[in-house]
Amino acid sequence: MRIAVISDIHSNIYALDKVLLDIDKKNVDMIVCTGDLVGYGTRPNEVIHRIKEENILTIMGNYDDAIGNSKIVCGCDYPDPKDAHNAGLSMHFTGKEITEENKKYLRNLPKEVVLIFNNKTIRFVHGSTRVINEYLKENSKEADEVMNELVEDILVCGHTHIPYAKYHGEKLLVNAGSVGKPKTNRPDANYVIIDIKNNDELSKTYSSVEVEIIEVEYNFEKLAKEIEENEILPNKFARLIREGNSK
Repeated sequence: MRIAVISDIHSNIYALDKVLLDIDKKNVDMIVCTGDLVGYGTRPNEVIHRIKEENILTIMGNYDDAIGNSKIVCGCDYPDPKDAHNAGLSMHFTGKEITEENKKYLRNLPKEVVLIFNNKTIRFVHGSTRVINEYLKENSKEADEVMNELVEDILVCGHTHIPYAKYHGEKLLVNAGSVGKPKTNRPDANYVIIDIKNNDELSKTYSSVEVEIIEVEYNFEKLAKEIEENEILPNKFARLIREGNSK
């Protein structure tokens, strides 16, 4: 079973289109999105339309929750007041731009999904199993705590915008990274493929899991220029798209 997992598209239709084209070549069985379809970028409606068009199973992200339910803040942790202000501008633009139909779609997304493939149980969330906006960074105390409590075999999340895969004992934590706003210090979109394989040995069936992290080039300059031409979104967002970082 090959599962492509995408996350944190953030209204970047140009990155999403290229990633879906790349996934088409990878012989996957299904696509799952761990949320944050909107925010930051210029094309929230186009992203949602494409996700619906492709019938992609999608988890609610904190931005999806905020925009869908018309909240004032996105729920991210911004120690710097300037970053909090910029996030507010992003919320204002997205809330103004998005259709009522798409707001309804966002607020009806599930907050988690559990699937079973080849004797492996996988739990998909946006932030963590505890709250939608918790960052499970690689090698963090929060990741250790969540994985110690996990009853499933695999936990898949997003939110940090940095992809990785790490075992905590026998349990696997996978972060799907970010399609539309990576924080890898490279502008390329990224996503993961989780390959759950069945093998027969001594008449007993067991599963092995492989995770591939994939980067995809796209025309990030197109989105960056749209942001700079936008009257609401801050120009800083364009620089973050070009540089692929968070500061």
